[in-house]
Amino acid sequence: MVKKYLISAALILSFIGGTQAQTTIQSRQYPQNYFRYPLDLPPSTAGSFGELRPQHFHSGLDFKTNQRTGYPVHAAADGYISRVRVQFGGFGRAIYITHPNGYTSVYGHLQSFSPAVAALVKTYQYEHQTYEADFNLTPKQVIVAKGEEVAVSGNAGASAGPHVHFEIRDTKTEETINPQLFGLTIPDRVPPSITSIGIYHLNGIPFSEKTPHEFLAVTGATGTGDHRLLKPQVLHLSGYIGFGINTTDMNSVSANHNGIYSLELKLDGQTVYTFAVERFAFDQTHAINAYIDYPTFALSHRWMQKCFILPGSHISLYPQSINRGIITFNDDALHEVEYVVKDIAGNISTLKLKVQSAQFNPTAIKIADTLFHFDKKSEFSTDKVKVSIMPGNLYDDLDFTYAVSPKPANGYSQIHHIHNRLTPIHDSYDLWIKPDADLGKYADKAVIVSTEGGCQGGLYQDGYIKSKVSSFGDYFIKIDTLPPVIRPLNIHNGINMAAAKSINFRMSDNMSGIKSYAGTIDNKWVLMEWDYKSKILSYTFNGDVAPGKHAFKLAVSDNKNNFSEFTADFYR
Repeated sequence: MVKKYLISAALILSFIGGTQAQTTIQSRQYPQNYFRYPLDLPPSTAGSFGELRPQHFHSGLDFKTNQRTGYPVHAAADGYISRVRVQFGGFGRAIYITHPNGYTSVYGHLQSFSPAVAALVKTYQYEHQTYEADFNLTPKQVIVAKGEEVAVSGNAGASAGPHVHFEIRDTKTEETINPQLFGLTIPDRVPPSITSIGIYHLNGIPFSEKTPHEFLAVTGATGTGDHRLLKPQVLHLSGYIGFGINTTDMNSVSANHNGIYSLELKLDGQTVYTFAVERFAFDQTHAINAYIDYPTFALSHRWMQKCFILPGSHISLYPQSINRGIITFNDDALHEVEYVVKDIAGNISTLKLKVQSAQFNPTAIKIADTLFHFDKKSEFSTDKVKVSIMPGNLYDDLDFTYAVSPKPANGYSQIHHIHNRLTPIHDSYDLWIKPDADLGKYADKAVIVSTEGGCQGGLYQDGYIKSKVSSFGDYFIKIDTLPPVIRPLNIHNGINMAAAKSINFRMSDNMSGIKSYAGTIDNKWVLMEWDYKSKILSYTFNGDVAPGKHAFKLAVSDNKNNFSEFTADFYR
């Protein structure tokens, strides 16, 4: 008989948006009509809160800017600018505004800051001689009013196109919260779409790429939210079963396929699993790899969302579950399994399955003899390699595998096959590899690399090269003795640059990566910006360079302290 459980987690039901009020799953109420939209444009989004992205849940709303930059960005409410950040990737340029009601708003991918903030950034960059900046401001330095222009929209950093990334965070905990729960809604009368489901035969074995499963196609009448299996059938299942779903959402003002808000799995009318993108902490965001069927994503880029929780996944996006969403079918009865998918506007899509269960003998399950445990420190070693994984980095127990291959032609160790790339790591683990011979003077140039080409860095310690590695895979030791490459784009010795607006370069490194760069004109440090998309490093003339002859120098180092230098005299 299928066991019945009481739902232990209390869910607060609140009413939001639209002419037809619908319930949304959330743990608390949020202030309404306090924040305004960051742009004076009709609200339209390219990305939703909690949307599935590679290696992370999306942490805000991506407001569209008509595919161009240059729109005024406004403070969402009264407050003060508490943090400013400039980085090579990520948000590019971002500001953080702390508000007196306990929340902080964040604005990313900006083209430029307000004059007061820009002056502070420039002062910081020159004082610290760095382009990248990340610093806090005092409550009285830059006070802003609701609606005040604080920046200009852009396309900076790791953005796929012009937009403003907008977040609302809990100031105290720094958790990021769905902005639409504050009333910053997007017009939406479109129910989510369900394209397929997954069925996983867990049977007490840790989840992995070896877990037996099948995917079934789903169809639905356009715009109705009612879905069914493409091939209607009674599913014959027994034992410990997990379900999954492939689902996306759209709103009424954008063609983008975004993420859903909530997902419930019901058995005979009782909810056994709930997922809701209300709020999460940033140290949880990599646990998206526990939420999705990671092996399937790694092999085919298919976003199958599991409706059961791995034991090592601890994120606030699971407000409720019974037996972690795993259902035991063992009573020969006919059962109904129902998916209920909602967007934050309250549009609902459903899918019902008929399941005929059969007798099940749990004693027939064979558990692997040697496992890494998700809740314990796990270690493996030979005379050539050591692996150490701290608790919290595995989402489930693991039947760890290891193999070794001969040393490659350019390697200084054998290739060590550390399990496989189909099992995700939440953060990182320690990997030691012993060189096949004494590295001598090259010990401080040694790095661990993957066979796919990625450098993991490394330090020589007690006869090993040690590194923190963020994924399983195939690794060996290489030596990095080559300096970075500097390629000037518009400067050479003796050139007249009177008409030039900037000095431009490309720079690259063959292995360990660029560690630092510094440009000087007449032995004085100058600000150089490295653009994430174009990969062009540039100094922009700003009136500080007087007419006449000048000496330019660019020095670049990589993470193994190999150096390159470019020098040229130019005329202005």
